[in-house]
Amino acid sequence: MSTAAVEVTDLVKRYGDTTAVAGLSFTAPRGAVTALLGPNGAGKTSTIEICEGFRRADSGRVRVLGLDPAADGARLRPRVGVMPQSGGVPTGARAGEWLRLMGSFHAHPVPASLLLERLGLVSAASTPFRRMSGGQQQRLSLAAAVIGRPELVFLDEPTAGLDPQARRATWDLVAELRESGVGVVLTTHHMEEAERLADRVVIIDHGRVVADGSTDELTDTRQELRFESAAGLDTASLLAALPAATRVDVHPCGPGTGAGDRTYVIETDAPGGLGPEFLATVTTWCAANGVLPAGLSVHRRTLEDVFLELTGRDIRES
Repeated sequence: MSTAAVEVTDLVKRYGDTTAVAGLSFTAPRGAVTALLGPNGAGKTSTIEICEGFRRADSGRVRVLGLDPAADGARLRPRVGVMPQSGGVPTGARAGEWLRLMGSFHAHPVPASLLLERLGLVSAASTPFRRMSGGQQQRLSLAAAVIGRPELVFLDEPTAGLDPQARRATWDLVAELRESGVGVVLTTHHMEEAERLADRVVIIDHGRVVADGSTDELTDTRQELRFESAAGLDTASLLAALPAATRVDVHPCGPGTGAGDRTYVIETDAPGGLGPEFLATVTTWCAANGVLPAGLSVHRRTLEDVFLELTGRDIRES
């Protein structure tokens, strides 16, 4: 048996003159969580829908649990759970009835009552889907995806709109699925979620894979020195005071800071890295140039940092 839950090779999907997926390749292992990340319009949803058998590829090869999702849908459906981003539940369906119906299609389903309790839906068991809150609808869709004890689950934005408690409950359930040997492929815009859950991260942009690896591999465990100060610091002078192989990047500050403030990010490949001597050099330069380095700290590069470096910082319209 292949160790891959999903194998995608040279996948292409077009909509008229628009190429949504442009030769994309990745592998999602069995018994592991694979996070598919990308900006809006990057091709994630098209890729997932092809893997689920809801769309057909224009070219390329896709195998799910060793089968072709387009040709072998009837064999795959009992083995695969799907949580679509839109919910996928009839608006008039009541939560408890819907789960019992979904369970009836499987030989050994998880009891509906257990999932209702686990995901905080007991009080909504008799509530029609259209009258449930957005968070309750998300949790019901998740329950329906896992009730059949699948070998593989596709989760499209599983925690969108959830409060912190429901998000943690979802994370716990995903972790339990992995521990029981279930493969999980999820899309998410929450970088913390991907860092916490994913064994493997695939970043997509413009229909192609731009990064693929574990979180540690992608972040490279590198550290950065960060501080905030006014725009226009003489970064050339700062670099001249620091060892060779040092870089300074300048980014806009986040909300709650002055409109003219900037975040200065310093990385170095010099021997000793961001050690005490390096930090002393930075603070000495700041003191000599009348610079107050607000929030000076050593920061480990995050998955969000990598994501923005690879896909850009501009807001996408679609």
